[in-house]
Amino acid sequence: MQSKEPETLYFEESGSIPNNPDLPVLFYKGAFKDDPEKAESVFNSHNWRNSWQGGVFDYHHFHSNTHEVLGVISGSAEIIVGGESGRKVEVHPGDVIVLPAGTGHKRLTASENFKVAGAYPDGKDHNLKTDQDNQRTQLLIEIKEVEIPSQDPVYGESGPLLSLWKKEQ
Repeated sequence: MQSKEPETLYFEESGSIPNNPDLPVLFYKGAFKDDPEKAESVFNSHNWRNSWQGGVFDYHHFHSNTHEVLGVISGSAEIIVGGESGRKVEVHPGDVIVLPAGTGHKRLTASENFKVAGAYPDGKDHNLKTDQDNQRTQLLIEIKEVEIPSQDPVYGESGPLLSLWKKEQ
């Protein structure tokens, strides 16, 4: 599979959602359009593990201790990324969204058959934070401490995530 540049989406803090001050959301439109079912196995082969299949919560939430990848397997949905003042994105089978630690996301609408595969770098266990978690200083420290993944979840060692997600030294 030839590497294709994802759309990059930057978000500042949005109300009680911290988002990620350093890293953009990556949106790989149609990355697996020929075979959406293979998303989870590809993520796993690129060391994005602890995978699952299901939906996206219908409330704003984020993970302060790890990044997350979501690959659409079936159906379609509208998801808001980046908190209340974030951006609404339509997702369809084969689309992939990579959410850096701290980035809020919420399902607004979805078809009945909407299903995603999700995974985390190095199989990290994720925490679940909502807009009710107001320990701002601690959350920002946790978010900044999350390591950059060793591989792009879609393209592996040669993927664009590795050049797009460089932390300031």
